[in-house]
This record gives sequence, structure tokens and C-alpha cells, in this order.
Amino acid sequence: MPNDNRYAELRENYQMSGLLEADALDDPFEQFHRWFDDVLAAGIVEGNAMSLATVSATGEPDVRIVLLKALDQRGFSFFTNYESRKGKHLAANATAAICFHWKELERQVRATGTVEKVSREESEIYFNQRPRISQIGAWASAQSSVIEGRETLESARRLHEQRFDGQSVPMPEFWGGYLLRPKEIEFWQGRPGRLHDRLHYHRQSDNTWRISRLSP
Repeated sequence: MPNDNRYAELRENYQMSGLLEADALDDPFEQFHRWFDDVLAAGIVEGNAMSLATVSATGEPDVRIVLLKALDQRGFSFFTNYESRKGKHLAANATAAICFHWKELERQVRATGTVEKVSREESEIYFNQRPRISQIGAWASAQSSVIEGRETLESARRLHEQRFDGQSVPMPEFWGGYLLRPKEIEFWQGRPGRLHDRLHYHRQSDNTWRISRLSP
């Protein structure tokens, strides 16, 4: 097979901005909110999309994209099927890592920490805000399980549409939210010559944050 240089030849020289200690907020959640304001202002589609990395009980890693749905002083929240692969991973190993990448702003945010389920009440509040088609979809999909074909999924959707016809769709017992409580958060800003800015926040025992600069 001939050498394929398409990958090696792709390069960007980042030069939009910088991230200095004097410009960073002491609270990483407030810093995230500030950067996310820029994401919204830039019109980035699904700027709340984040890679979620988990590890199985036997140490096998996996990663996928999920959507951030809440952020407060506790941490980052997302919602999914508890019986999915990620749900099984988190039941066996309640630690995870997330990563946001906003190419348009030449920025990235990473975080690692422990994961726990949010309360059923909190999950229901979000579930009830979802479009009905997505609520039905939560019932129709046995997420991560093997199915024979697309028609299996469409048949399940029709079944639940009929089941809940004329009534509100309740939240399934197997569905809900997770909260990642970060121990570390890193803000990355692209710079020329690959000499990027990386500010690392590490949670201390008194719940304050120590900020360090990492070499790129």
C-alpha cells in the first residue's frame, strides 16, 4: 500500500488568541462559562458536544460524543440510557474524562473526575423538556444492544408511539443523567508554532483550585 500523505500534510498554524494566567479566572467553571459565551457568539453548531471516555471493568477504554446539558459548581451533566455501554462502564468504573474541541476558536477544554447519577427528579426535569420524538426514542432504543436491522428500531418506535398516544411520555427507569465531578480541568488555546497555552486547574482538599501552566 503506497504511503498516504493526506494526514501528515494537514496543518493549521493557530494564531487567533492566547491564554495568560492574568486573564484566567480563579474558578474553572466560571472560566468555562466565559469561553462558552464565545462559543455561542461564534455560532458554533452543537458547541456543547463533548467526547466522553470511559473504561470497562476489565480495563478496556471507549469514547463517544455526548452533549453537555448542565454545568454548575458540582460539575458537568449529561443524559443517556443507563443500560448502554457507557452506562455499564460507569457502573463498573465511576471515573471518566471529557473533552470539548472548538476548532473555530482554536480552543479545547478537558476534564477528568468521578461520575455519579443525578437524582431522578433532576433527570425528569430534563426529560420533560425534550421533544416528544426524543422521549419516544428513549423508550424505543435499547442502546448499544445488537438489533437485526433498521426496521427493528422503527417497529419499536411505532409501538411506543401507540403506547403513549394521547398522553405524556414518562421517563424510563433505565434512563437518566450523570454528573462528572472534575478533579482536574485544562484549558487549551492554540498558538503559533505549536507552542500552545495550557492552563491546568487541580482541585485542592479545601475545594479551591490550583492553577498551573503546562508545557505544550
